[in-house]
Amino acid sequence: VQFGTGAFLRGFVDAFIDAANRRGQFMGRVVAIGSTGSGRDRAFVDQDGLYTLIVAGVEHSVAVNERRIIGSVSRAVSATSQWDDVLALARDESISVVFSNTTEAGIALDVRDATTPISDATTPYSYPAKLTRFLFERATAFDFDAKHGLVVIPCELIEANGDKLEALVREQAALWSFDARFGEWLTAAVPFCNTLVDRIVPGTPNAEQHQRLQADLGYHDALLTMAEPYALFAIEGDTALADRLGFIDDTGIIRVVPDVRPYRERKVRLLNGTHTAMAALGVLAGVTTVHDAMNTPAMASMLQHLLRQDIVPMIDVPQAAEFAESVLDRFANPQVQHRLTDIATQGTLKWKVRLLPVLQRHAESAERTGQPLPTALVVALAAQLYLAHPTERARRAEVGIPRFSDDAGELVLAHWVRSGASRMGVFVDAVLGDVALWDADLRELRGLVPALTESLQRLHHDGILALLSAALVTS
Repeated sequence: VQFGTGAFLRGFVDAFIDAANRRGQFMGRVVAIGSTGSGRDRAFVDQDGLYTLIVAGVEHSVAVNERRIIGSVSRAVSATSQWDDVLALARDESISVVFSNTTEAGIALDVRDATTPISDATTPYSYPAKLTRFLFERATAFDFDAKHGLVVIPCELIEANGDKLEALVREQAALWSFDARFGEWLTAAVPFCNTLVDRIVPGTPNAEQHQRLQADLGYHDALLTMAEPYALFAIEGDTALADRLGFIDDTGIIRVVPDVRPYRERKVRLLNGTHTAMAALGVLAGVTTVHDAMNTPAMASMLQHLLRQDIVPMIDVPQAAEFAESVLDRFANPQVQHRLTDIATQGTLKWKVRLLPVLQRHAESAERTGQPLPTALVVALAAQLYLAHPTERARRAEVGIPRFSDDAGELVLAHWVRSGASRMGVFVDAVLGDVALWDADLRELRGLVPALTESLQRLHHDGILALLSAALVTS
């Protein structure tokens, strides 16, 4: 089963299971569980679980344009309206793996689950609570027999995602006062795997592109999915786990490795961190897609500088510089129209996870050397914070830029409102000092307060492109 019906799982996990089935290797299918009200579970039902995957771009200097029907999803159910069916899946002996992709914000408990009595008819609010209830249903259905355990493989981009998800499941089980045998069963039968996932899988193509592709295909597909050729799925474990999973091949795309941390560090800082910076810069500039951003000279130059000069020197992983260059090539892929508003979702939290550690490392170095903080990183932070500015929000609504959710951005908005929309110094002092937002007092980072204040002032008065141009001159 997989918790999630979005494009990433369709272009990643479901595609890999489909490929394994075609090799005669896995010989199983996926039940997708939807819980966001997107309606994709209904689309899966309408299309008998089938959808088209288009893989397009350049790989190893060879053009790729592959189209195939993915048949690995048997059906989809709604956690909201079909919770009994979800629990029935937990009692199915043939289920062996649980995947998920609920974004970084999804690996967290919801206080409402602690106060809501658990019952078969009640759908828990958070993903960890849903998983806890699912696993408890399975454990009790098979009398806590370890032979009926599951492998849990989260695909969320947070550090030690498997470890954190397991801790939350155990915490939720304690809140619900589950039988102590449940914890013992988890230890004996349910490995929670730390993972690193890497593939650019945009959301559903925009209406114009979708219509053009469907005309070319000759049929309607509400779940049409596009992906780049590159893919890497690193799963932390041993050979016994690899044998248990049953879908690992010899291509190197899916790897069971003893430690995923180097893979994660390289990808999260270089690809995801740059994506996050690009999204904020691009939305402010009215740029629509990643490809468009890379064709905007000032923006492309700033992103190249961010990757090569600001991030690569601060990460200790193999082939960082080579990977950075491959990231730039992947961003330039014209076949994958990745919308910046999709990437901007939960952008403030993503900035904290992906780029703040790099900024903190530079600040530590600045304490020793007296060098200023990197201009590109400061500009990226200014852009992220300015997305929550009331004037900027009103501008996006006026010109029809699609809305995107950013829970931590609401805290930034509150600081803008309290500080006054043009009192940059007051705002910077307040927002950087918000320990609840950053888990640190960022005012302590050498040189950040004046550098960020200056960037925000220029951004507010002159716009993002003027800020980028000025920053490129001084970097």
